[in-house]
Amino acid sequence: MKKIFSLMLLTIFFVSCTQNLVTGRKQLSLVSESELQTMAKQEYQSFLSANTVVNANSNKDAEMVRRVGTRIAAAIKTYYDGKGQTSVLEGYQWEFNLVDNKEANAWCMPGGKVVVYTGLLSITQNEAALAIVLGHEIAHAIAQHGSERMSQALLQQLGGTVLQVALANKPAETQNLFLTAYGVGTTVGAILPFSRKEETEADKYGLYFAAMAGYNPQEAVPFWERMAAAGGAKQIGFLSSHPSDASRITAIKANMPQAMKYYKPMRK
Repeated sequence: MKKIFSLMLLTIFFVSCTQNLVTGRKQLSLVSESELQTMAKQEYQSFLSANTVVNANSNKDAEMVRRVGTRIAAAIKTYYDGKGQTSVLEGYQWEFNLVDNKEANAWCMPGGKVVVYTGLLSITQNEAALAIVLGHEIAHAIAQHGSERMSQALLQQLGGTVLQVALANKPAETQNLFLTAYGVGTTVGAILPFSRKEETEADKYGLYFAAMAGYNPQEAVPFWERMAAAGGAKQIGFLSSHPSDASRITAIKANMPQAMKYYKPMRK
């Protein structure tokens, strides 16, 4: 019986692999992007309702988060429209919010639903470093890493159950899988780390996206050094799903020449 079940899971795995338009890599995909975006809208509003959102009209930090995010989103749209890959951002309705939370964290849900926690700003310290963070998180979403992780969780924990069935039969478990896949909050349970491959992809494309928006990608190195130092002193939620180490910084430096090709400083 176990052999049959294992064979079924392997069949589901191979049948459900699709090629990602951004990275070109084959990914497990048991959940459609449109389904995830529908869930994201609901969970995003639920999160904002349960937390203190900083008003971007009266707070310079919140305005900065919105400004940087909007610039990156516009740059990404221009880039993929130019490549004839408009479908990469299909259904995206961008929102950028700063929430009052001492944890150093940030995340992006499908469809461009982004949150930055106030605790992260003491580590970013400047607008360009914030762009590195937002580029990284947006890259995770556009490369569909959360979808990949949620698909893996559905396969492992619910036997490959499709999303609609999982929501109908086990709504709480499915909601937790979604929130965990996107690193939302700390009350959901242990945040599963992204794989090294996913992290490398997010770092690389995050650099490109920040550079396209006019932010110096070289700010990534001192930012991750500050993040690593802060993580050594205390537990940081951002690091629980985004490991920071010497190998990461080495890889970022290796990607820097290509990122600099996209960099056009903003006019002051």
